[in-house]
Amino acid sequence: MNLRGLAVTKISVGYQVLLHLESDARVDLGCPFTLTQGVGDGRQDVFIDPGRQDEAAALGLFGAKVLSAVAFKTGSLRLLFDNGCHLTGRADSSFEAWEVHGPGGWRIISMPGGKLAVWSAVEVQAVEPDQGAGDADRRRQ
Repeated sequence: MNLRGLAVTKISVGYQVLLHLESDARVDLGCPFTLTQGVGDGRQDVFIDPGRQDEAAALGLFGAKVLSAVAFKTGSLRLLFDNGCHLTGRADSSFEAWEVHGPGGWRIISMPGGKLAVWSAVEVQAVEPDQGAGDADRRRQ
């Protein structure tokens, strides 16, 4: 998953936190995640539950560039930003916890229970033109 060097250009907040990145990449966070700010004694972990509490801490990611992005086989996600923030999302037993749309059309989704669903750009192009956005959303549910 290569998001390295892409800056957060827009943040949308609602029942999900959406991080829009350069090159039409996007990170959708639908389940609780942790945003860690600072290091050492000044380290602060902020638990963010989209749609249920104040997501203001996530706004600090605006303009930050991704230094590292890792999707683990367990369904967890870890993003490291150049402003020192770390974002960690874990898999959920019942819901798709997060989704990453990468440059060039690839996609990774943390499926319920912790498995990853991965589509390459070629697979996404082959599947999506025949299906509207509503169909794609229903297929994932």
